[in-house]
This record gives sequence, C-alpha cells and structure tokens, in this order.
Amino acid sequence: MNRVFGFIKTYYSYLKTKNKKRMQYDGIDGGFTFVETLAVLIVTALLASQAGLAANRIIKRAKTLSAKNQIETFKLALNTYYIDCGSFPTDEQGLMALWEKPVLYPVPEGWSGPYMDRKIPSDPWGKPYGYFRQGSAMMPTGTPDGLDYAIVCLGEDGIFGGDNDIVSWKE
Repeated sequence: MNRVFGFIKTYYSYLKTKNKKRMQYDGIDGGFTFVETLAVLIVTALLASQAGLAANRIIKRAKTLSAKNQIETFKLALNTYYIDCGSFPTDEQGLMALWEKPVLYPVPEGWSGPYMDRKIPSDPWGKPYGYFRQGSAMMPTGTPDGLDYAIVCLGEDGIFGGDNDIVSWKE
C-alpha cells in the first residue's frame, strides 16, 4: 500500500512540475491532460477494488460467526427445553418447539416457553437451520456418538455435507 501512495505522491509532484513548465512556455493555464486524468482514475479504481475484496472477506467471516453464535443460542434453549419437558423436540417439531408449544405428538406437558427471545430466524444466508434428534435417519454423517441432537447450518454453498457447513458439535 505504501508503494502505491509513494507512486501517487511522486507522480503528483511530477505533474505539478510539468504544469509549471508548461505555464512558463505556453503562457496558458495549467491543467491535467486526458492521459493524466485517466491514470488517476485507474489508480483509484484499483484501490476501490481492493477495498471491495477486503470488505467481502470480512462480511463472509461475520456471517459465519453469526451462524455459530446462533447455534450456541439454540443449544442453550434446547437444554432449558429438556429440563422443562424431559426430552428434546422431535425432528418434526424441530427448533420451532423453542418458540411455540408443539402440537405434534408427543406434546410436552412441562413446556413453559418460549425458550427464545424471538421467532426462530433463518441462517445468515436466508436458509433454515437443520435440527436432528439422536436416532433420526436424517442425522448428519460424521456426527459424534452420544450427542442428543445436531444443529446444522448449510453455510454459503447451501449444500448439505458441503465444505461450508457449520455444525453444533464443532467450534
């Protein structure tokens, strides 16, 4: 970055010197030529593109961290649900059981929710979180034995089992 600013500073000094000489010889008002203006525009475009790429990386990281934090919130709410109801929600009841009392069998008698401050949100990429209870046929492969449930965010690619999946059993 320092090279770029050094180049701009040197080029600006060159232009000032050139314009002073031009005014002495031609007796006209100094100004920038089309090529000089074009060079400045190109440098500005390069700097703006680098800033855009950096911002994109930061946004991706923020979305990933947001999904991880949301999964941690779900885990805390599920543990409270378990204490009140004696079991975790079924796959069919899903994470919505944390927001409203399930009407699907088995209806928990001890439900005293809602266990979340607001309705269950979508992940940062606009897709629903996946919830799977132990013993479910849909339980993701690679889930460690002994977990009562798994929460999955499909990540940016939106593909189950993809490289970008964010899961409840990994940090």
